[in-house]
Amino acid sequence: MAYRKFTADYIFTGTNMLYRNQVLITSEQGVIEAIVPLAEAGEDVEKLEGILSPGFINCHCHLELSHMKGVIPNRTGLVSFLIAVTQQRQASEEEILKAIRLAEQELYQSGTMAVGDICNTTHAAPIKHKSAMAYYNFIESLGFAAGKSKGRFLLAQQVFNQYNSLLPQYTAAIVPHAPYSVREEMFALINAQAAGKTIAIHNQESPDENMLYQNGNGDFNRLYQSLHTDSSGFTPSGKTSLQTYLPWLEQAAAIMLVHNTFIQQEDIDHTKLPQYQHQDIYFCLCPNANLYIEGTMPPFNLLRKNNCTIVLGTDSYSSNWSLNMLDEIKRVQHESAFSIPTAEILQWATINGAKALQLDDQLGSFEKGKTPGVVLIDNLVNQSITTKSAAKRII
Repeated sequence: MAYRKFTADYIFTGTNMLYRNQVLITSEQGVIEAIVPLAEAGEDVEKLEGILSPGFINCHCHLELSHMKGVIPNRTGLVSFLIAVTQQRQASEEEILKAIRLAEQELYQSGTMAVGDICNTTHAAPIKHKSAMAYYNFIESLGFAAGKSKGRFLLAQQVFNQYNSLLPQYTAAIVPHAPYSVREEMFALINAQAAGKTIAIHNQESPDENMLYQNGNGDFNRLYQSLHTDSSGFTPSGKTSLQTYLPWLEQAAAIMLVHNTFIQQEDIDHTKLPQYQHQDIYFCLCPNANLYIEGTMPPFNLLRKNNCTIVLGTDSYSSNWSLNMLDEIKRVQHESAFSIPTAEILQWATINGAKALQLDDQLGSFEKGKTPGVVLIDNLVNQSITTKSAAKRII
């Protein structure tokens, strides 16, 4: 068997940062064989400058919105952003498919190996079928209008069935869009088919989400008026959104909470209660999207202090300037004033994400037998990624 051998300034394994004089050995097809000392690696070692890392796992993306790049102004706040998306989402199928193809190419070329993709249609399915990346397809169900939950869920179920038929090699799951767009009865329908699945949900992306659940107030009432949505019959729980809906998803194997921009200690404490110990809970951060929409950042250090399992995503081109995962890593480093170790952030972007998407048997780390991809991150200062750093796919 022919092998490829790589050494670099650093090799990040998925969990640990190894320093110079280590060699990563793969098959020609990219299957990991071993990491050995340089002195034991023999000849034909490719010497590179930077960090060698497993391919990135983008846990939250909306490929279907790729045609909306640059369409919506930034920093409008979530409700104005959502109204703009509903008003400007329409485009020809040709435009949508072209934008999805370009976005998919960007993801792959910049080192992404798998995507947790939000789906409302099957537009992206033919492109995913030919992709070199893996996908976890989150089929989004939403509808806050009174009495409409069952009908809207059936629409999501149709898309789910189509994905299972068109892309049986990838897991699909019906998931709630967000607490402000899903009624309790729809949560129950989603929960009934959630066994063994990771369920993703947009969580606490705006302070108005908690206001809605605590007292029925906040800016989401403007969204319902704009969409002519009948919000009658909704009764505030008096608790935060997360504390209200998490018990409604008790059948899921894992919950991936996306954004968490306004999560607080009491919410994190709630996720650690005994009734959730049978579930893996992941906190997906999309910092550039949060900056784009709300002009603020999620509480990195609050989540870290509580030993939360963090993963990263890019969100969509409607709410971001790129789909390059390295740009999210750079944003975390910049906003944290480089106080978070590079190895920790890379773990969020690799093995943590692979586990969240139930793909860690093949992706996310340099372990024998896996095919995680190999990415080179260059232009470092010591071990830190800089504004000039780029991610280049090696395998």
